[in-house]
Order: sequence, then structure tokens, then C-alpha cells
Amino acid sequence: MRKRKTDIIIDIEDNGIGMSNEQLNNLGTPFHTTKPDGTGLGMMVTNNIIKNNHKGTIYIDSQQNHGTTFKIYLPIKPDIEF
Repeated sequence: MRKRKTDIIIDIEDNGIGMSNEQLNNLGTPFHTTKPDGTGLGMMVTNNIIKNNHKGTIYIDSQQNHGTTFKIYLPIKPDIEF
């Protein structure tokens, strides 16, 4: 987690198999899943909560065979101390 003047950035990364461009383009599409038991709603719901409830943004960078990084930017309210 990093703090800047106007926001907090939370980095979540792995060194797994990464995602193809097609998978990245479909990420967050309702009911699209690559998991046998998945609903295809997780990323859509997560993105909506961060965007609508917290006025934040998610950026995703992924390279096949190198892993994936999710960067979550959340604005800082002036009355919150860290």
C-alpha cells in the first residue's frame, strides 16, 4: 500500500500464469468465467463496489507466464488520518 497526496494505491500481484489479452478484455463481463464453478460476477461486483461506493479505480496489468498486478486507487478523504 502506498499513500499519495490524493489517494491510496493498493497493489495486489502474483507471479502466476497471467492472462491473455482475450481474458483481460473479458474481465468483468457479467457471467463470463474461466472457472468450472465460477459465476462470472466476482470482478464485476468488485469493480462496481470500488467505483460506485468508494469513487476508486482498478487498473490491471497481466502478462502471460509472468503474472498479474491489480492496482486499486482509492481517493483519500481530507478528514482521514494515516
